[in-house]
Amino acid sequence: MLLLALLLLQAVTSVQLVDEVYDIPADNWRYAELGLNQKPALVIARFDVSPPTQKARLALMTREELEHLQAGQQPENLSSTPFLPQGTLVYNVPIAGDYVIVVDNRGQPAAQVRLRVRLDFPAVKQLPREKQLAVILISFAAFFVVVTWSARRLLRNIRR
Repeated sequence: MLLLALLLLQAVTSVQLVDEVYDIPADNWRYAELGLNQKPALVIARFDVSPPTQKARLALMTREELEHLQAGQQPENLSSTPFLPQGTLVYNVPIAGDYVIVVDNRGQPAAQVRLRVRLDFPAVKQLPREKQLAVILISFAAFFVVVTWSARRLLRNIRR
């Protein structure tokens, strides 16, 4: 039982989201969904282009900006790398939302790009004061409801 409690205390704070090779034609791009709808995270994305003489770049953007890219408009990136044979993009996404990583091969010949994306979630060490107070009040209320109910049942059985 103690082992189970220790395992639950060690919450997963890092998730390997993508580890794939994308075949990207010349003057094209591909994207991977990040799925940060629940909470913010540190996004760490690495890419390697094959053959190494060719280049690509990564861009982190919202889902809305991806729709602009699909429509042929210039999107606003939250962060991006220059065109390189390999590189790393690190960005702290401050709020939850729909985000994507775009592997951009526009202006370059066809290439294979290996993309690895990891999400690091901040570990919660302590609840905010408001939540601490709510947990304490709910616990006391539940405790007194159980004690009152038990006492009434005991008294009713003793009187019989």
